[in-house]
Amino acid sequence: MVAMPLDVLILRDPKEAAKKCSLAPLRGEEGLRFSTYREDRVLEAGARILLHPEGELLGAGDADAPLLLVDCSWRRLPTLLRTVRGELLPRRLPPLASAYPRKSRTFEDPGEGLASVEALYAALALTGRREPRLLRHYRFAERFLALNPALAEAPEVPP
Repeated sequence: MVAMPLDVLILRDPKEAAKKCSLAPLRGEEGLRFSTYREDRVLEAGARILLHPEGELLGAGDADAPLLLVDCSWRRLPTLLRTVRGELLPRRLPPLASAYPRKSRTFEDPGEGLASVEALYAALALTGRREPRLLRHYRFAERFLALNPALAEAPEVPP
């Protein structure tokens, strides 16, 4: 069985620090398309799986579906989603441990929050599309995989 080409749309919040963005090194990677949020612009997403903390659990039935990942803080997610049009199927990840050392002086981070690159890698791995190239620039990759061994064991998509 041949996997469908990777099709990931990433909506990025410009209020997030670009230097800390775990997805920034992936710009230009095949199968990833970045769009920057603007309040006055609609993003046509088409039919996609939306990674969302309140969706149904992501599963094998979601394999090969295009994906939408919103790269923002949890509290800004509703704001960014107001500009997205399309047939979005909300799906959540199972509980996973983040290796990213988060610290907020203003808000409490959710216990199961992941860095965006961790969420992207996990979503693909859990649907049978492990893409090691997505973690090659992530400085906490080894720890992330050690904390979540099932993700490291998922089938790898051939290059």
